[in-house]
Amino acid sequence: MPSTPSSGSDAMADTKPLLSVRELSVSFQTDAGVVHAVDRVSFEIFPGETLALVGESGSGKSVTAMSILRLIESQRGRVSGGPIEFEGRDLLALSEKEVRAIRGNRIGMIFQEPMSSMNPVYTLGTQIGEPLLLHARLSATQARSEAIRLLELVGMPSPERRVDEYPHQLSGGMRQRAMIAMALACRPSLLIADEPTTALDVTVQAQILELLADLQRQLGMSILMITHDLGVVASLAQRALVMYAGRVVERAAVVDLFENPRHPYTAGLFQSLPRLPAPGEVAPERLRPIEGSVPDALHFPSGCRFHPRCRYAFAPCSELVPELRVPGDTQASRPRASACFYTEQHPDVSYLEAPAAGEAS
Repeated sequence: MPSTPSSGSDAMADTKPLLSVRELSVSFQTDAGVVHAVDRVSFEIFPGETLALVGESGSGKSVTAMSILRLIESQRGRVSGGPIEFEGRDLLALSEKEVRAIRGNRIGMIFQEPMSSMNPVYTLGTQIGEPLLLHARLSATQARSEAIRLLELVGMPSPERRVDEYPHQLSGGMRQRAMIAMALACRPSLLIADEPTTALDVTVQAQILELLADLQRQLGMSILMITHDLGVVASLAQRALVMYAGRVVERAAVVDLFENPRHPYTAGLFQSLPRLPAPGEVAPERLRPIEGSVPDALHFPSGCRFHPRCRYAFAPCSELVPELRVPGDTQASRPRASACFYTEQHPDVSYLEAPAAGEAS
């Protein structure tokens, strides 16, 4: 299992959040019915912090991020709940013009697939320079010079030449670096990174993660990292939210999450990871995949949405919706929380030492 970073919670104990999301819900009207993609999600991100949104595909991570940038309305989506407060302003209450002044300026975003997110008919210099022309009011010459500097900052080889090239002329790793340069053009205080290492080989993944960590230290920005890769969480994040079927099922410092997950779904993610034995250790048992799949968003099960796949499920799980609860004896300034009836009744359970299916009481 990857090594984990320190939580950093004490250092941020008295800091006002940069971003605060409260009771966010998002739904989409489709021909088949209403899809409830996000259900009452709440979280905070503090200055200089990296928060990871973790979960399988279809859990609502990307929709949550796009809601922050007000990109849902253009996709037949409906956002309810809130507020979404960023730097003291409710983004949901702003006009579209006011949001455009923040989007790409104070909040940058690295989209999931750079080849489809970048415009194929414009050069890198044009695309990186666009937010500089719009928000920083630079001249075309100044924007080009700054685009070259940004490409150099993100480790692009021969930036003076690459600035005039098109996305299809770059490798996957280079396109990802160009996307990062675009997102950082106006020195945002918050960077949203949606699966920034997807489809990259392992070596390039490591380079991109190291680059993001270096840039965060240089610029002092916060990062919302969206990923299903627990290795990425261990490498970059201080805290994590685990999402399943549109809901947050666990919230914890990364160190605590890795040492002792408090929700069966979180434990299932860890048990699905391949692990090499330590020197002298017996080879680990076969991987334990989570049985079944994420439910159809049109037909979520009643009660806890994870209960059809959970080996610990018992009567209340199929009938009642578990709330995200903090342990009663915690003294932490940002306490961990989980949404699980079994955890409430068995606070000492160790899910990473899970019994075989059917053995849970």
